Amino acid sequence: MSTISNTPGSNGPRKRKGALIGGGIALAVVLAAGVTVAVVASQNGGDDAPAAAEGYDLVTDGTLTIGTEGTYKPFTFHDESGELTGYDVEIATAVAEKLGLEVRFEETEWDGIFAGLEAGRFDVIANQVSINEERQAQYLLSEPYTVSPGVVIVRADDTEITGFDDLEGKRAAQSATSNWYELSAGYGAEIETVEGWNESIALLRDGRIDFTLNDKLTFLDYVQTEGATDIKEVAETDDPSLNAFALAQGNDELLADIDDALAELAADGTLAEIGEKYFGVDVSK
Repeated sequence: MSTISNTPGSNGPRKRKGALIGGGIALAVVLAAGVTVAVVASQNGGDDAPAAAEGYDLVTDGTLTIGTEGTYKPFTFHDESGELTGYDVEIATAVAEKLGLEVRFEETEWDGIFAGLEAGRFDVIANQVSINEERQAQYLLSEPYTVSPGVVIVRADDTEITGFDDLEGKRAAQSATSNWYELSAGYGAEIETVEGWNESIALLRDGRIDFTLNDKLTFLDYVQTEGATDIKEVAETDDPSLNAFALAQGNDELLADIDDALAELAADGTLAEIGEKYFGVDVSK
């Protein structure tokens, strides 16, 4: 039984030790002021909830509070009915259920999301956080749940470009500030500067460029949502981007159980199922 809310809980953004009651029982606690609070023991029948849950340092007891943008489709966004959904949202919810915790999402702009984590507004960031050395030094990062290499994308009828060695002298469209611009230039491509993905792919489909280099998840999402059959991927980079949950330093027990939960979700096919829903393939490995 998961609940999704976009506003802080009644306990406010305070660091408190989380404690779960075994056996999957929901108890009603009546406070002196006459307020009834639902305390959820476990979402998975009690036995599945890790004993280490008592050591979690949570914003709100029994709840995993998650920072996310809510505007980054298909990872975290609002559907036509206004509900918060997306690849990261579903995986984070599945992890919380494995831990026997309620889940609450705090929508935050990307520029302030790490500051929010450090300030204790939420326990975890679920927003395609890329693993890099700087973040590894500052935060606790889970095992990756998204793996995405860069890909060379061409028109479906192109037979000349089959790999990176074929890019020299070819026309590409790339954003000037992206690492894909530098990579394309490094292979000797002639580059037309564009604002972003949509402009690049429009030029490619119109035959005005020969290829574009971009993140594989962006390509898969575009094909999935647009039903595009006139473009294809012909090569992948060797160094994929790895994305993980981010936690504040000191929450090691929660991190360990999140990693265990992700391993279980991989083993039972849940990660693959969620990936196939949004991208048409398993993007967790």
